[in-house]
Amino acid sequence: MAVFEKPEIRELIEARDWAALREAMSQWRVPDIADLLSELDKEHRVLLFRALPRDVAADVFAEFDGPDREALLRDLTDEETRQIIEGLSPDDRTAILEELPGQVTQRLLNLLSPEELQKARFLLGYPEGSVGRLMTPDYVAVRPFWTVEMAMDHIRKMGRQVETVNVVYVTDRLWHLVGVVSLRQLVLAQPTDLISSIMTTPAVSLSAFADREESLRTMNKYGLFVLPVVDSSGVLVGLVTGDDILEVATEEATEDFHKGAGVSPLRVGFGDASIGLLYKSRIGWLMALIIMNLITAGVIARYEHAISKVMALVFFMPLIIGCGGNAGAQAATLVIRDLATGDAEYKDVFKLVLKELAVSLMLGLTISLIIWGPGVLQGGKAVGWVVAMSGVTVVALSGILGIATPMLLGRLGFDPAASSSPLITSLIDILGVIVYFAIASRYLGI
Repeated sequence: MAVFEKPEIRELIEARDWAALREAMSQWRVPDIADLLSELDKEHRVLLFRALPRDVAADVFAEFDGPDREALLRDLTDEETRQIIEGLSPDDRTAILEELPGQVTQRLLNLLSPEELQKARFLLGYPEGSVGRLMTPDYVAVRPFWTVEMAMDHIRKMGRQVETVNVVYVTDRLWHLVGVVSLRQLVLAQPTDLISSIMTTPAVSLSAFADREESLRTMNKYGLFVLPVVDSSGVLVGLVTGDDILEVATEEATEDFHKGAGVSPLRVGFGDASIGLLYKSRIGWLMALIIMNLITAGVIARYEHAISKVMALVFFMPLIIGCGGNAGAQAATLVIRDLATGDAEYKDVFKLVLKELAVSLMLGLTISLIIWGPGVLQGGKAVGWVVAMSGVTVVALSGILGIATPMLLGRLGFDPAASSSPLITSLIDILGVIVYFAIASRYLGI
C-alpha cells in the first residue's frame, strides 16, 4: 500500500473518503499522526481525528501538548471525549487531567464510567508531583505459593489488561509486596517450581508519596525499566514504567533549564506559548534583577570619592565582577546538577564548600597573576595589588556563594535550580563591588 503524503490526506478529508483515510493512517506511527493533526486547520483536524480507530485516537490524544488538547476537546462531542479519555492508560489520563484547567478536568471526570472514575480519583488523590500521580494501578501479581504453571496461566488471563508483563510482582494474601520475578525466569523455570523458589527478594520499590524525581533516580541507580509502587503499609498499589520516567526526565531537565536562565518554567514550547504567558514567565526575574542592580549602583555611588581619586579603579571593576559572576555560576551549575542526579546530598555542604574554596582560590590566583600587570600599567603598583587581591578574593567568595546558595535553597524546601545564573551573578555583583572598593579604600587610603 502506498504511503499517503500530507496534501493527499487533505484531499481525502475533503472528499470524505473515510475508508482510504483509515488505510492511510494505518501506516503512520502515533507521534507522526499527532504532528500531522497539529498542522491541519480546525475543521480538517477534527474530521481526521474522528476517522481514527478508537484506540489510536486515544494514543494520539496523549501525544498532544496542552493547548492542542484543550482546542480539540472543545470541538468534540461528550461521547467522543468520553471514549478518548476512557481509552487512555490511567497514568496518561492522570497526567492530562492535572494539566487541564479545573473546570475542564471536572467535565471530563463526569464523563467517565464509575470504574474509570474511581481509578482517576484514586490517582488524583495523591500529592501533585508524587509517584502516585505517575503510576498505573493496573498490574499482574502472583502468589509465592503458586507454581510457575499457575502463574503463567494467570498472566495469560490478565496480561492483556496491563501495560507490561516483563516483570511480575509477588504479593501475599493482603497484597503486600514480597518479591519480584521476571518473565525470563518464569519461561526458563520448570512448570512445577514454586514462585517463592525463583523470585528475587526484597524487590526495589517506591513510595506512592515520594517525589516523582525519586523514581528517576531509583530507576537509574538499579537499571530497571519498571518499578513497583507501594503505600505506607507496603501494599502494592501500582507500577511506574520507563516511558513515564523518560517524560519526567525531559520535563525536569526543561524546568531546570528555564529556571537556570531566570525564566518561570513553561509547560508548552516557545512557539505554542502566548505572548502574555511568555511575558509573565520572564518579567518577574527581570524586575528582581533591576532591584538588585539598583542596589549595586547604590554601593558604587557610596564609593564615588574613591573613584574620583583613582580613576584607574573604574577600568577593572567590570573585569573583577564578571570573573566573580562566571565563577559563581559555574559552581552553582555543577552543584545543581549533582543534587538533581543524586550525586550530592545536602549533608555534603561543608565538604563541597571546602573543595570549591580550594578550586576558587586556584582560579583566583591565576586570574590575579594575569590582571596584575595591566593594573600596574594603568595605575601603578598600588592599583596592581588592589586589582590582584580583589580578583582572588571575589572569585573565591563567588565560588562559595555558588555552592552554598543552591544547597541552602534546597534545604529550605525550594528547588535548587531557582538559584539561577542571573540570581547568582546579581548577588556577586553586589558582593564584588563591596569587596573591590573595600580593598581599594583600605590599601590606597582613600
